[in-house]
This record gives sequence, structure tokens and C-alpha cells, in this order.
Amino acid sequence: MSADYCLVLCTCPDAETARELALALVENRRAACVNLLPGVTSIYGWEGQVQEAGELLLLIKTEAAKFAELEAFIKQRHPYAVPEIIAIPVERGSKDYFEWISAWVGHRS
Repeated sequence: MSADYCLVLCTCPDAETARELALALVENRRAACVNLLPGVTSIYGWEGQVQEAGELLLLIKTEAAKFAELEAFIKQRHPYAVPEIIAIPVERGSKDYFEWISAWVGHRS
């Protein structure tokens, strides 16, 4: 069961963008749950300079098999030219929680 699920990290520039993206991911069953973590400060290289920005971090829970679909979904809706979309495989977790994830993202209405 370990490689079947992943936690996807994605930063957003503001609360409205983060909330809209999180809602769309869950409503469209690309993710079972998205946590929005405000107060993230990102320091990064962009266009030849060091940048600093306040962001929100999304913690997105889904099936690993859904990653490509989730990535394309985010890219279509994200305001950044190169959004952060990083999948971390989940090694362990509650069987009940994993079953709930699969029930949500596996069901298409």
C-alpha cells in the first residue's frame, strides 16, 4: 500500500488562489483532502535574481496513480509560470485513511 499514495506540495501566491485551487482539486476528485498552510516565506531563484515572497503551501493527498492528472489540473489553473508540484510517496499510514482517499478520488460523478 505504501507506494499507492502520495502527498503533493504546491505553493500559491495568496489565500484566494490557494482556496480556489484546493476546492477545485477536491470537487473534481483529483485529491481527497487539501490542507492550506498560510504564513510560508519562500526564498528562491527566479529570472537571474534571488526572490522572496509570502505564500501558502497546499498539502494535497491523493493516489500516486492520479499524479499526472493532478499535475495537469494544477498547471491549467495555477497563476505561476512554473508552479511547485512535488509528489512525496507515502510509506505508511492508516489503512482506513487510504481507503477513504481511494473511495473519493476513484469515484467520478
